[in-house]
Amino acid sequence: MYPSLQSTLVAGRVAWPEFAKLAAKTGFPGVDVNTNQALPQGIEAARTLLGELELKPAVCGLPVEFRKDEAAFRADLAKLPAAVDFAVGIGCPRMITWVLPSSPLPKPEQRKIYKTRFQAIADTLARAHVRLGLEFVSPLHLRKRFPYEFIWRMDEMLELAKECGPNVGLLLDSWHWHHAGATVADILAAGSDNIINVQVNDSPDLPPEKIVDNERLMPGEGVIDLAGFFGALKKIGYPHGVSPEVFGRGLKDMTPEEGARLGLRTTLAVMRKAGVA
Repeated sequence: MYPSLQSTLVAGRVAWPEFAKLAAKTGFPGVDVNTNQALPQGIEAARTLLGELELKPAVCGLPVEFRKDEAAFRADLAKLPAAVDFAVGIGCPRMITWVLPSSPLPKPEQRKIYKTRFQAIADTLARAHVRLGLEFVSPLHLRKRFPYEFIWRMDEMLELAKECGPNVGLLLDSWHWHHAGATVADILAAGSDNIINVQVNDSPDLPPEKIVDNERLMPGEGVIDLAGFFGALKKIGYPHGVSPEVFGRGLKDMTPEEGARLGLRTTLAVMRKAGVA
């Protein structure tokens, strides 16, 4: 288990390959790879860069728009094999995406659409032994954004993931884990094979109606049980990247380097406290 630089720490202001160079400069062992930015530069360029910087590619973003109409989905799906080849070529057989917890369509209809699309994505990934992590998103205001509530609980997203293919699991974010009311037992029940990637952050002590998704704290600054969170990950033997995903927190007023260093320092502190770093 190792920290990986994620773009929120730099408020999205640094693009690949400078992003990877910043990860190495600030001391991150790993880096999240923006597939859309890195892929056009080629597999060899990315592989060489990561090798020279001694960085582990923790995860690649899924470059498929599955939330819009069928035509947009099919157009992106046709391009997915190239992205899969890239992920495998740089030694990162893990892709992630997030799923909104509300929908313009009733839940059964939306679930059917997403299941069909994720199955198609998973099939393409499985041919190269690449895994897909689906993130459940939990804050109340996002569950109310559209007319119909959708999946926002850890156990329910894991159920959908399993239906989509044996290579589909969860992107586990401590923020959503906390605000969904999930527990250490949920992580233990999921097991390492079903957790593709991990993101970490912290939350202010506010009632659900006051929580805003893009106003987060650095790990260790809030009320999330990160000792329990990391303790459970250690117990199941989770071996991959841990990406600090922190929105807000004054990061736009810091330099990218300052934001990255703060994220690494606070993440390592909670990981060490939990005995996993």
